[in-house]
Amino acid sequence: VQLQASGGGLVEAGGSLTLSCAASGRSMFVIDVMGWYRRAPGKERELVASMSRGNGINYGDSVKGRFTISRDKDKTTVYLQMNSLKPEDTATYYCRASGHWGGTWGQGTLVTVSS
Repeated sequence: VQLQASGGGLVEAGGSLTLSCAASGRSMFVIDVMGWYRRAPGKERELVASMSRGNGINYGDSVKGRFTISRDKDKTTVYLQMNSLKPEDTATYYCRASGHWGGTWGQGTLVTVSS
């Protein structure tokens, strides 16, 4: 599985961005969990949101109520709708997909929220 993420950029505090991550490759139709992680400068990587093939969803505490994760009907693309962005959401966001093969990380996409 290969992952291609897009949608990062610069936004003012209070604004919105949508990230997307599309999977390709032989195992793309048997992906179980897709999700987003982020790493802010000087901090550990943390879970932002994940969604299983059965639509089970987990959110990191800091984004609950502001971010929404979704997947397309083929379960091969994952989206992250980010609303009410805060400067502390500034980070590199990484897509991840996991399944029977283990897991795959996408390239990071930078989100910068200005105050």
